[in-house]
Amino acid sequence: MPAGHFTALLGPNGAGKTTLMALVTHLFRPSEGRITVCGPDLAHHGCAALARMGGVFQRPTLDRDLTVARNLRHAAALRGLEGKTARRRIEAALARLGITGLSERTVRTLSGGEARRVELARALLRKPDLLVFDEAIVALGIESRQAIIDHVQSLCTSEGVVVLWTTHLLNEIRSEDQVVVLHRGRVRAQGSPAGLCRRSGTDNLADAFGQLTSD
Repeated sequence: MPAGHFTALLGPNGAGKTTLMALVTHLFRPSEGRITVCGPDLAHHGCAALARMGGVFQRPTLDRDLTVARNLRHAAALRGLEGKTARRRIEAALARLGITGLSERTVRTLSGGEARRVELARALLRKPDLLVFDEAIVALGIESRQAIIDHVQSLCTSEGVVVLWTTHLLNEIRSEDQVVVLHRGRVRAQGSPAGLCRRSGTDNLADAFGQLTSD
């Protein structure tokens, strides 16, 4: 995928989206084939590949008893960031997401949307080339969900970040995004929403998706 590309991996529950994300993030290893992340082969150069990537996943992964700042400092240290570099990265990530005021609050006092913003801030600490989202906002309210979508899409435009976004919600997809339709572990179609509609002979993405995932 070229720089600044936003690709939505669209599929019903059980389509294999989370399994694919586990393969991309090296939690699972493929039995065949190969995966490259912005160049490095994941199987042979895992550290180099993962260093180019950040992610936010379905299951919350922040330490709920630590403050936001301590969570981010710990994450920075694990990524080899220390001292002034770590402080600058943390301050910049918090400011970008508009959550600087949350830095001394413990995670358990945050709303769901605030916690997800903190996880996104953590993912941005290493300035990733690839950002993966595995249905990380499905439990949020409409406003919180849209704010995170807008921010992630702005990263594509302003910083050239490549985004792989898994979802089963059609309203998270824009007309200019690329879409990969996944069903029963297989890619059924890929292209722009308009292209998928032309391929399936339908008038909208919802109908195209329904047709492409019918058995």
